[in-house]
Amino acid sequence: MKVLKFGGTSVAHSQNILLVENIIKSESLKSRVVVIVSALHGVTDQLIKAAENASIKDESYIQIVQNLEEKHINLVKELFSITEQSSWLSFVKKHFNDIEDLYNGIFVLGELTDRIKDKVASYGEFLSSKIIAARLQHKGLDCVWMNSADLIKTDSNFTNAKVDFECTESNIVRFLNENQNRIIVGPGFIACDEKNNATTLGRGGSDYSASIIAVSIQAEELQIWTDVSGMMTADPRLASNAKPIAEISYHEAMELSHFGAKVLYPPSIQPVMIKNIDLIIKNTFDPDASGTLISPQLKSSDHEKQIAVGISNMNSVALLTLEGSGMVGIPGISAKLFQCLSHEKINVILITQGSSEHSITIAIDEKEALGAENAINSSFADDINLKRVYPVKIETSLSIVALVGESMKSKSGVSAKMFGCLGNNGINIRAIAQGSSERNISIVISEKDSKKAVNVLHEEFFESEIKQIHVYICGTGNVGSKLIQQIYDQNAFLKENFLINLRIAGISNSRHMLFSDNGISYEQYLIWNQQGEKASPSKFAEEIIRRNLRNSVFVDVTASSDLPEIYESLLKRSVNIVACNKIAASSDIKKYKSLKNTARNHNCNFYFETNVGAGLPVIGTINDLIKSGDKIQSIQAVLSGTLNFVFNEYDGSRTFSEVVAQAQQEGYTEPDPRLDLSGTDVARKILILAREAGYPLQFEEIENIGFLPEECMQGSVADFYEKLTVYEDHFKNLLNHAKNEGKILKYVAKFEEGKAKVGLQHIAPGSDLFHLYGKDNIVIFKTLRYSEQPLVVKGAGAGADVTASGVFADIIRSI
Repeated sequence: MKVLKFGGTSVAHSQNILLVENIIKSESLKSRVVVIVSALHGVTDQLIKAAENASIKDESYIQIVQNLEEKHINLVKELFSITEQSSWLSFVKKHFNDIEDLYNGIFVLGELTDRIKDKVASYGEFLSSKIIAARLQHKGLDCVWMNSADLIKTDSNFTNAKVDFECTESNIVRFLNENQNRIIVGPGFIACDEKNNATTLGRGGSDYSASIIAVSIQAEELQIWTDVSGMMTADPRLASNAKPIAEISYHEAMELSHFGAKVLYPPSIQPVMIKNIDLIIKNTFDPDASGTLISPQLKSSDHEKQIAVGISNMNSVALLTLEGSGMVGIPGISAKLFQCLSHEKINVILITQGSSEHSITIAIDEKEALGAENAINSSFADDINLKRVYPVKIETSLSIVALVGESMKSKSGVSAKMFGCLGNNGINIRAIAQGSSERNISIVISEKDSKKAVNVLHEEFFESEIKQIHVYICGTGNVGSKLIQQIYDQNAFLKENFLINLRIAGISNSRHMLFSDNGISYEQYLIWNQQGEKASPSKFAEEIIRRNLRNSVFVDVTASSDLPEIYESLLKRSVNIVACNKIAASSDIKKYKSLKNTARNHNCNFYFETNVGAGLPVIGTINDLIKSGDKIQSIQAVLSGTLNFVFNEYDGSRTFSEVVAQAQQEGYTEPDPRLDLSGTDVARKILILAREAGYPLQFEEIENIGFLPEECMQGSVADFYEKLTVYEDHFKNLLNHAKNEGKILKYVAKFEEGKAKVGLQHIAPGSDLFHLYGKDNIVIFKTLRYSEQPLVVKGAGAGADVTASGVFADIIRSI
């Protein structure tokens, strides 16, 4: 014999009930079945709401009752032929007349006791079960209605009654022996006390009713039919990649349901667990799906290989902390605390206590926080007055996230893995609890981090094959557009070969910005300027922080002086930063150090490899040398692809102005070429290299020997080009002077003995800097280890493609 329970969504309306009918018919061909049903979806809530309204003289209860009556009348009309409707329409009308009389009494008295509340709530399951049983009989099935409310006996603790199992079992067995029908249909949730007053088994009690009946008849299995295909590895509303769990133990199921897995009412597991009855969760709307088997003897060997089986979460949690030196070594403190909470019927969800015994922290439902505070402070009033303990401290807007799995107790490093991935994503843990069974690690975090935490843990423990990275790109010019194109082109390869999925979650330029948690598709990107909202650096940062996505990387592909101002706020939320923009790393030394320290303190990364040498591994090389114990003694470099291109191309056959214009057209210069030609950009680059080598230089300390006439630096970019033409003789003189010595012109940066300078130099054929063509850069390091033969990094140092590829590499490296 099997017990089948159908929830409110499964019997929400006639179309769903027809699906239920087919499932019952199919199962009854295999064995006798007891079918327990909930009220129609939302009915119980509406019944209680109407009663509460009536108790406060709010006449809106009348309309609620009318709507519920109409709902049931329409159901009868849809399920029965016209010849059968009359008696059942009368049945519905009669009972709603009783309900109206009950509410009118509540309205007159202005009082709603728990006893009356249970009476009111009992009508939902009573009506649905009677109608469904009648429908099955109408279709010719061998069915009888069972008033399980009369058979399940409880105490008189209304709204959450305790079951008398011995009496209940005897009643149910007797009924089933007397009624040998193939299908028995009864209401869930409701019962009665010894005086036959209606009682209820707590919200979710229909599951419990089914479990009680399954135990009473030693059922072959208990099936819980709902609107999802079993228990999931996480709440699918939070983790889009949540997967159904094929098999799970009783203990694991209890842990998951206790901490928020809504698919199963926690007390319903206990009875069947004691009797070793299999429990299967199935989907009414996908009956062929295998669902989740909850069993004492798991069939699959894969279950043992899993570190965890699922993640559950519970929002609207409050933390209460009682602390004080008077608690240390004093027996009975915990008992006193929990006794006063028990007296107020406040359920404790989680407990944690430090070994010092100086404090006890508990988690409860946020709605009960004020009552708990008053109860605790009252109970400990004498201790508080004597300063032995402090008044209870309350924190709200919290969530509990629990990682659950039987196999966790036999695997080392689970906690480290859990806390590590949360820490790397900036999720602060307020409290931790782990039971002695070691099948559950529970943490309390801010509610705003709940979704992020669930996704981080789900990725770490259930999706380790693919790592999801959320990228926010600011700047869609030459380099930015190339970077975006490279990400779209390369992502499939990264997924397949490196198990990385890059998702562009936000794009911004100086005018517009666009966001999508699921990633901006290539088609959206092509027209994103038409969809985006008005942008600003602060708004962009605020939106990244508000969305709070795991593995987030902010990418600055601009020359903006405003954007670096948002870096610190992002780093403090553990958002990794990749900057092509040189302003932050070349700013005041205190600011530079502050950004690096903030990144370190918040377990994230601040990378800016492309600040120097575009895609060349210059900064990375310095970092590797320093980490391995080497020391940079000097740096000699050509660091401007723009200037190298210009002086390689300028041979006197074309004007200097024409060569600079060509460099700008080919994307080698900044939007304002003076930034390159003035040496300011090169000075910033050598400053960054010196700082990364461990020397705390300021920008003002760098000697910049310019070659541009002062007038060229004034006015607009158009004025600049005009001035270059005016001063053509000046540039020819610079060129000819070098040629007369048999040398060439290079703009060189040099750092040595703690000092740095940049300027135009004459380079002889024997120098490492001589054979440097096009837009190439070169950096020559002399170190303790590379003293006789210097370390040389050489290659393309400008161009949108190579710079974008360097930014791309930093993005991958940052996570």
